[in-house]
Amino acid sequence: MTPEHTSPLRVGVFGLFGAGNTGNDGSLEAVLDHLRAAHPEAVVDAMCGGPEIVATRYGIPTTRLNWYRGEYRTASRAGAVAGKGLGKIVDAVRTAAWVRRHDAVIVPGTGVLETTLPLRPWGFPYSLFLLCASGRLLRTRVALVSVGAGPIGNRPTRALTRWSTRLASYRSYRDTQSRDAMRAMGVDTARDEVYADLVFALPAPSANEPAGTPGPVCVGVMDFHGSNDERDRAEEIHRRYLDGTTRFVRALAAEGRPVRLLTGDELDRPVADAIVDAVGSPLVTVAEAASLADLMKETAGADAVVATRYHNLVCALKVGTPTLALSYSAKSDSLMAEMGLGEYCHSAREVDADRLLERFRALERRSAGLRRTLAERNRAVARRVERQFAALTAVLAPAPGPDPTDPRSRARQEAP
Repeated sequence: MTPEHTSPLRVGVFGLFGAGNTGNDGSLEAVLDHLRAAHPEAVVDAMCGGPEIVATRYGIPTTRLNWYRGEYRTASRAGAVAGKGLGKIVDAVRTAAWVRRHDAVIVPGTGVLETTLPLRPWGFPYSLFLLCASGRLLRTRVALVSVGAGPIGNRPTRALTRWSTRLASYRSYRDTQSRDAMRAMGVDTARDEVYADLVFALPAPSANEPAGTPGPVCVGVMDFHGSNDERDRAEEIHRRYLDGTTRFVRALAAEGRPVRLLTGDELDRPVADAIVDAVGSPLVTVAEAASLADLMKETAGADAVVATRYHNLVCALKVGTPTLALSYSAKSDSLMAEMGLGEYCHSAREVDADRLLERFRALERRSAGLRRTLAERNRAVARRVERQFAALTAVLAPAPGPDPTDPRSRARQEAP
């Protein structure tokens, strides 16, 4: 008898990958590494923001996320406005056609359910809604895996995000505050688990031990203008952030400390260049870090790290380097507390160089103990990521019978 032919698992990954943000790309890389190890037979492709970069870097087929190439540029002319409007209709058809080709689609990590940075509802929130709605209509499992979420003030964005989350077949979060935020928005999270950020699954070097004399400091900078609800104060917030960070870097250089400025997005480079120009010291340089692996290498070689972007913090904490957060959202505070450094947070909206230096010196005085704490916390986080990938396997290849990740199946099972 001829064995029954079983077609390979068809898996799509969906997100703003290849668009210049190293954190987004790191989450993609973590999931691709897992799929290649646990499901080598799977056929994997991506629908993403930078398809050419993702195809070249990761060797998978790609589809552009948006039909209109100027989707994330401000539309000021009638032609651009019309192009964006038409794109919304075309994208509904394109997304459904792409989803139909898959057994499951993964949205890996990143803050897809938050607006801690400026975000329009008809940008990525609309794209995510199209994905989840298509998955429900076409019976393709859509998994939101260890994603970040937060309170959303804008009503259209909140509505799109709430419905996207409800329509997904599977949801898990990278921290408790993300799950709490979705519950507060009216999503039933009783079956949703909290694991950890997927980037903690990536390989990393160990942090170098300090040489005994003050050594290099990594300072992660950001093109920070506040949250989506602070657009009216965006320039004021940015000016305070840039001025305070510049004074802090200048003080370190005056003490003879080499400073490496880190970025996490293409948008951050002008900020780093502005600080270099303002300080005017050969001790201050900008790291050419194009990936999270590059960022981890930089942070592993530093005595301490001060960083703003969330995944700059993840990289520094993962390699075990004492870290101080210039925090711009609850997700940074939550991460620092989880890793045992909750007292080392300073608001990115009010960067006071003197207070920041005081906290930084306190951090360095406790360096040896904090390195031990980070080693212990990293072991615990690694175990949680392993459990997340085990749960993901059940989503991608569910056992015969009702799918426990399908809300419709759960409703039938729970009916009297």
